[in-house]
Formats: sequence, C-alpha cells, structure tokens
Amino acid sequence: MKALILAAGVGKRLGKDGENQPKCLLRFNGKSLLERHLDYLRSCQIESVAIVVGYQAEKIQDEITALKAENWVSTVYNPDYTKGSIISLGTLKKHLTAGDEILLMDADVLYDRRILERLVKTNIPNCFLLDRDFELGEEPVKLCVQDNYLVEFRKKLAADLTYDFAGESVGFFRFESAIASRLATITEDYITNKRHEEPLEEAIRDLLLENPKTFGYEDITGLPWIEIDFHEDIQRAQNEILPHL
Repeated sequence: MKALILAAGVGKRLGKDGENQPKCLLRFNGKSLLERHLDYLRSCQIESVAIVVGYQAEKIQDEITALKAENWVSTVYNPDYTKGSIISLGTLKKHLTAGDEILLMDADVLYDRRILERLVKTNIPNCFLLDRDFELGEEPVKLCVQDNYLVEFRKKLAADLTYDFAGESVGFFRFESAIASRLATITEDYITNKRHEEPLEEAIRDLLLENPKTFGYEDITGLPWIEIDFHEDIQRAQNEILPHL
C-alpha cells in the first residue's frame, strides 16, 4: 500500500500563518503536520509516500531531508498549484494508475494515529472515514449514509436528499488499484473540460456515485482530529486536539 499526500496549496485563509510556509509545516509541540503524517505512515508499514508540492515546495523538501526520509518519500511538483486541488490530483496520474492500493490524504490535518490505523487495517477496500460528531454548516464536507451505503459526498446537500445520518469526511481515503485508476481518469476529464477549479471532492463524489456499493466507510467518531483551514483552527488544534494525542 502506498500513500499520496496533497500539500501543494496556499493556505490563504490562514493569513500570515499560511503565507510563511505550506500548511503541512505548521508545528504543534515542535513537530510539523508532515512529520506526524510520516511517523504514522511508517508505523503502519506503508511502502512509500508521494507528496504533491507547489507553494514553497523547497521548504517541504527541506523538511523531508531533515527527517531523513528521502529514500521513502518522493515529491511531485505541481507548477499550477494556485489553480485548484484537482490539478494536484492530476499530477498524481502515474501513481494512481500504477496498480497499487493507495491512501489519498490531505496534508493539513492534525489527528489521532488510530484514525490512520483504522483506514489501513479496515477490510473495506474502498473506504471513506466518517465522523458523526460535527457542526452543520457550509464548511464541512459531508458523507451521507442510507441503508448503510454512502449516498452523498459534498459540502452542500440537496434539500430533498434522503439519508439516515451524516458525518464529516476526514479527508483521507483508501482505494484499491482499479478504483484509483478510475479516479485518475475522472480527474483528467475535469481538467480537460476546464473544471479544474471545482473542489477536489467533486471528482471523488463522481467516483462514489458511479457505483456506491463499491465503497464503504469507517466511523471514527470519538477520535480527535481537525482540518486546519483558518487561524482559529490552529488555536483549536493546540488547545483541544493536541492534548488528546
């Protein structure tokens, strides 16, 4: 199993905290988010890691070097990193179509290692992670479940959508090789049709809705994690999440 991490974007919504460095280099208790990712992935015996870089890519490479991870971690440069995360996913085509089982991960998440372990050890070959303890609003990417199947994956839900319950997506996914390859094709279609500015989740949503029964989910409700998009997320990560890790 191989891991693919998306870390190319500019953290504009973080203000100065996002201008000074890529979000994955934010430090909590002296450890960057990237170092935590790599520690957890190594403990899960992931074969290799590829990181999509763009904004201040040299700083991420310096961190990889400082962590002595060059033989295990590679980078893929996205020169169009300001044009949306779909482009970043497109730069991973070679990795998505290599015939490997993959983990696809956002870089800007502080989380309990048990969340990653759940994804690695699950018997669900194409798996989403779902947290039922979340605040409704426009920001969370929601996963909706009906009759134990995922029926929607989006920030904004249709008013007439029927489902049993919803949770927030952690932003980590596990795909078997055929599904990873199909995601590469869908992503390429988005770019070809100039839909690259749409959220990355839209391509994954298309993948899910093509055949919902191919996918499942692990419920990680109760395990601490936070995606860091805004300055207040840094404070919450420091005060509410970190003490529980």
